[in-house]
Amino acid sequence: MDAQEPRHDLYPALEPHASGLLAVDGAHEIYWDVSGNPDGVPILFIHGGPGAGTGPAHRRFFDPAHYRIVLFDQRGSGRSKPYAEITANRTDLLIADMEALRCHLQIDQWLLFGGSWGSTLALAYGQSHPDRALGFILRGIFLGRARELAWFLGGIQTVYPEAWQAFVDYLPGPEQSDILAAYHQRLIDPSPAVHGPAAQAWNRFEQDCSTLKHAPRTGTALSGYSALALARIEAHYFINAMFLGENELLENLHRIDHLPAQIIQGRYDMVCPMISAHTLAVNWPGAKLNVVADAGHSAMEPGTRSALVEATESFKTLIL
Repeated sequence: MDAQEPRHDLYPALEPHASGLLAVDGAHEIYWDVSGNPDGVPILFIHGGPGAGTGPAHRRFFDPAHYRIVLFDQRGSGRSKPYAEITANRTDLLIADMEALRCHLQIDQWLLFGGSWGSTLALAYGQSHPDRALGFILRGIFLGRARELAWFLGGIQTVYPEAWQAFVDYLPGPEQSDILAAYHQRLIDPSPAVHGPAAQAWNRFEQDCSTLKHAPRTGTALSGYSALALARIEAHYFINAMFLGENELLENLHRIDHLPAQIIQGRYDMVCPMISAHTLAVNWPGAKLNVVADAGHSAMEPGTRSALVEATESFKTLIL
């Protein structure tokens, strides 16, 4: 495909040509895989959550003839081991894991592509290692601030009162005054009878608020096992303020503001409201903000999906 021809949807599915587990400390092994052009421009897909993990569809945002596509599952997520583990699971350690993976794959510099929590981690990594970042494609901006967490745990009821009420009503009445603490206590409980239903309730709430055109659920979208890492690790990071200073990412933006960046944001994103993307763009004059008029939070909504692919296409001429 000609680099100048607009592309509006995902590339065909492809399989990795290399994969493995990278031991990063005494407890954790990080799953990674590489697909696309072995000699292409390296681009790192950084998944959200924290705890969501990667999947085959995540390779499809990138032209496999142009990019060397790297996916990895963060500590405790996806195919990394041990699964759903929150011990030694912090933002600074995830950044260190990314650097260890870069060295393992013998990559000098790479593009960073991340959405939601993935945008947070992309910014944090870039600010720690600006000499290793070629640029950024970021979606559904989350800056890890207290106001953003407060919105997700409470303010979101302004738009999704039914979903929020079901989320709260899962908890016994006396525990509803501190939703995060109550869910966190259940999610870290070793018994599946305790953490399993709590994980389902947590993930139902997030899913119900993630798309512009909400469709009623039919059954559960995630099995109890698959749901656990996302809910447990999210709650672990939330209760620890994402292991970031309140305005750390904005205060350190000068370390990366010379690098090219595109920000893709759904206008009606209720999980990571647009004010954070606007704030980031105002403080990063060189970044291009693309607001998708008919989208919520999910990367797979048609307008957002198209905008993300077009961003990866445009970076072909920015990064030679």
